[in-house]
Amino acid sequence: MSRIQLALNVSDLEAAIAFYSKQFGVEPAKRRPGYANFAIAEPPLKLVLLEGAGEGGTLNHLGVEVNSTEEVDAQQARLTAEGFFADEERGTTCCYATQDKFWVTGPDGERWEHYTVLADSPTFGGQPSAGSTSEDETACCAS
Repeated sequence: MSRIQLALNVSDLEAAIAFYSKQFGVEPAKRRPGYANFAIAEPPLKLVLLEGAGEGGTLNHLGVEVNSTEEVDAQQARLTAEGFFADEERGTTCCYATQDKFWVTGPDGERWEHYTVLADSPTFGGQPSAGSTSEDETACCAS
């Protein structure tokens, strides 16, 4: 199964969690300081909320989550053959998960992440997180 990911910047994480829990009828799959994600079955969507990463109510990035590194590799090969430059990251920590992924950029500068989750992580990015929004920690979703 693959699903589209929508990562939103929010100004109030608790208010956003309350809204999206009611909107989609599910509770977050993961909650950490300044971060929550929802694994929504219908419609198939990974909704990510990032508190303090940008102006509330704005798009952070888009993505396609797949089940395996092999699927990431296949998508990367396909898009490279189509002429896209793919910014590859393997075994990286982002959004409280270790991931294999790559990024492509759309015509208006929108970033698309194609990724698989390898394991859960206690850190947001490369540094331990305790509600921090340091540049090192927000960079994983702002590449």
